[in-house]
Amino acid sequence: MRTPADNAQLALLLEVAGTPKPGNVDRHRDLEDLLFDHFLAGSVGARRGLEAAERGESIGTAFERAVEGMAAQGGGNTQFGALLLLVPLVRAAGDHAGDRTDERRSGPRNLSRPALEAVCENTTVADAAGFYRAFDHVDVFVGDPPSDMAPLDVRRGSDAVPALEDRGLTLLDVMSRSVPGDDVAREWVEGYERSFTAAERLAAADGPPTDRAAQVFLSLLADRPDTLVATRSGEAVAEDVRDRAADLVERNALEAAPEAVEAFGDDLVERGINPGTTADLTAGGLFVALEREAITV
Repeated sequence: MRTPADNAQLALLLEVAGTPKPGNVDRHRDLEDLLFDHFLAGSVGARRGLEAAERGESIGTAFERAVEGMAAQGGGNTQFGALLLLVPLVRAAGDHAGDRTDERRSGPRNLSRPALEAVCENTTVADAAGFYRAFDHVDVFVGDPPSDMAPLDVRRGSDAVPALEDRGLTLLDVMSRSVPGDDVAREWVEGYERSFTAAERLAAADGPPTDRAAQVFLSLLADRPDTLVATRSGEAVAEDVRDRAADLVERNALEAAPEAVEAFGDDLVERGINPGTTADLTAGGLFVALEREAITV
């Protein structure tokens, strides 16, 4: 049976292999400076951090280690947001994985939202410091913080840790201050609602896991404006991308008009629009579905 770290690494691989994922790297599409191969290497590099989370090491330490390993490839930031979702998920699953009989280990683990919420709620100031230090390893596109949060700008990386410690902010506190502008942070605050919804959709979809991942990616993009798109290109663009995705979902375009989905993807790439947060949520949903054995590989 796969371990939680195994499933997290597999979720990263299945997410990037799902195609088509309009605006994102997939197995049929590279971006100018970001290749499919970079994502494969990032998934391998993140392994040590994922294993640390499974062993019960602190969330901040495990996350920084995962990001450091991920970044050790030519593409730089491939899966920062996905790892920010996956590390608590692995920790929550790992907490349930070690105290079972061999007989019970033959079935799916009981990964629950309450267990996950407890992991997030129990984060510390040291975990927040680890999160900030992760920014030393890779460039991450984020918006400007409010003026009163300037000393805590995550782009300062480890230089911001003293201000963080002075304010006594835990990692959950930091995530709370990033809502509503960041839907990965929103998952932390709202108990991973969209990740678990994605897992349910993956279980209900048809086809191999990579095809299901593409279906669920498009459905998630149709649900809400992607917050990375909103940060980079503005709310109006993010709303337009959501509306176009919703139209494709309503038309069942992945099956009935795949050329329309490809055209949508071509347009997003040409305009430099990358719904990366939606890809992160898809990876979170894949992990939950794999842990529950709702999809099999």
